[in-house]
Amino acid sequence: MTVTLHAPIVGGEGESAGEDALTVDRAAPVPATVFDDAVDGGEAIAVGRGVLLHEAEALRTLAGALDASFVRVVDLFAGLEGRVVVTGMGKSGHVARKVAATLASTGTPAFYVHPAEASHGDLGMITREDAVLAFSNSGETEELRDLTLYSRRFRIPLVAVTSRAESTLARNADLVLLLPPLREACPLGLAPTTSTTAMLALGDALAVALLRRKGFTPGQFADFHPGGRLGARLMRVEQLMRRDDMLPLVRPETPMREAVLEMTRKCLGCVGIVDADGRLVGIVTDGDLRRHMGPDLLERRAGDIMTRHPLTIAPGALAVEALGTMNRNAVTVLFVVDAEGRPVGALHIHDCLRAGIA
Repeated sequence: MTVTLHAPIVGGEGESAGEDALTVDRAAPVPATVFDDAVDGGEAIAVGRGVLLHEAEALRTLAGALDASFVRVVDLFAGLEGRVVVTGMGKSGHVARKVAATLASTGTPAFYVHPAEASHGDLGMITREDAVLAFSNSGETEELRDLTLYSRRFRIPLVAVTSRAESTLARNADLVLLLPPLREACPLGLAPTTSTTAMLALGDALAVALLRRKGFTPGQFADFHPGGRLGARLMRVEQLMRRDDMLPLVRPETPMREAVLEMTRKCLGCVGIVDADGRLVGIVTDGDLRRHMGPDLLERRAGDIMTRHPLTIAPGALAVEALGTMNRNAVTVLFVVDAEGRPVGALHIHDCLRAGIA
């Protein structure tokens, strides 16, 4: 079924038209703001603080305005077989790009479509399994017209984020996340400032609510963030651990002279003690050698001086978790064991530091 827009969309959200296509009375006085005194005094820091406090108060207002519509949007996006197609024009478009990126990186497949480009072929990127999330403070963005019509024609769910409940976009949307009345921090009341901050925060709220709904794990987050410092912090133990012939392992009955040689060859400052089934039952460290120093040390058995029940970690754990365990317990090595307790690797604190995890 084709749904016709109730009214023509007028006024874009680009630089020339203004974010809200406002009609400005040039003779009207500029509205007072929270930082007028600071402007008069030329105090830049006070101006900045005034803007931040003004926008912080706006976010508190927005938080109090969330209602059942927010829940319905989370339900919709959580149940999608396709993706969330995020769109917006001008400053709202910049917000939409960031919201799409945040959704995609936290487990909700999403991408940004430029509304003007959508009218020239990019509508083909949107399928019936998708949903559209459209940002427009005014709700009267001309460039959103064709995308809105397309969503109505093919019954693609449309979610509007706008400040005007009676706007064309809101009246044609399936769900509306209505921004409360918010005064822009701009002293002219024109430049999108508070409104775009509210949109951005609302997008973050959606992403985190969806993350929690889907049970998104740190491991999944790591899969989407393999690069840079964040990627390093999200590396798994199995990506860094030493394995196979790099592992220092001996049996409990091994003479300490052989155990010390094994420690020296493998350069980890410790040796793991495994039983007949290959399970880790203890560890001998440099500290254990010092504590048991005596004329007969090298004639004793590894099992006699080992520390039982050593700290271990699973191969699928995050490396940053392993580093935290080492720091809290003042140790430099963790043996990596499988579900049966058999060593499959070892992680030294220097391995973490070399990978940029700190």
